Amino acid sequence: MSSDDVFAAFVSAVAESLDEPATCGVDLAKRVHLSRFHFDRVVAAAAGESPAAFRRRLLLERAAYRLLADSAGVLELAIDAGYGSHEAFTRAFTRAYGMSPSQWRREPSRRFFLTAPSGVHFQPPAGLRLPAKKEARGMDVLVRMVEHHVWLTGELIERGAQLDAEALDKPIELSVEGIDDEVSIRYLLDRLVWQEEMWLASVADQPFEVPECGRQVTTPIAELRTRHASAGSRFVALVNRLNEEGRFDETFVDTTCQPPRVFTYGGMVAHVLTFAAHRRSLLVGAFHSAGITDLGAGDPMQFVGEA
Repeated sequence: MSSDDVFAAFVSAVAESLDEPATCGVDLAKRVHLSRFHFDRVVAAAAGESPAAFRRRLLLERAAYRLLADSAGVLELAIDAGYGSHEAFTRAFTRAYGMSPSQWRREPSRRFFLTAPSGVHFQPPAGLRLPAKKEARGMDVLVRMVEHHVWLTGELIERGAQLDAEALDKPIELSVEGIDDEVSIRYLLDRLVWQEEMWLASVADQPFEVPECGRQVTTPIAELRTRHASAGSRFVALVNRLNEEGRFDETFVDTTCQPPRVFTYGGMVAHVLTFAAHRRSLLVGAFHSAGITDLGAGDPMQFVGEA
């Protein structure tokens, strides 16, 4: 087998053995059908770390994720990670993450990936995250659609400034169950802005408090204008950077949801555009009903087609 084949077989063997704490290097070498000497040499060259260090790191990453995602005790996690005692696990965890497991659990907005020369990490709930085999470049039209979304959101906020509080808060009769209920112009504008803020926080591994569903929205238009001016430009810059670097197929851990989940950057952008399109359409219709029609249907065709 080539070194690439050996490494791929090794990664597969490690993934299959994560729930087998007693697995050792000899066991992994046997699964790959190589001598221990040849196995250690080839894997270390391909992974940038020894087979033992590779597997130990993944088990620590899994333990770090589980500290955030479930209520298992530290001793249980220590045993699952292959450590014989609470103390040994705590020492190893503290060396790797710079804090004890109990401290880590108290501050849940954490990125649990450790430094990995190979780019292979634990991926919840029970798999491994492999680096993309090739750059996945998004079509330029996707970036333009994001730019259109951010531009139109700003324009919708400006149209909202032309309405009084009664018109802003008047219920919009048409809604889609499971996406938004009991919506108003103010509610939808607020939702568009904090959606940008939430995903920026998630990608940067920063805390973000998701507004409570069904809450009464009272955000002033001036505040929405200021927040969108910051979040909108930063979101466009993020999508442009992902496109330029070919990273839409890479994954990140969203710690704003409980338990934390793993998404691709491309999936995140697709999600934002899909749900934002629904909300923008409701807003355009509501503005038409309020007598503000200069945005037409909010169609991105001309915006995206401009040079």
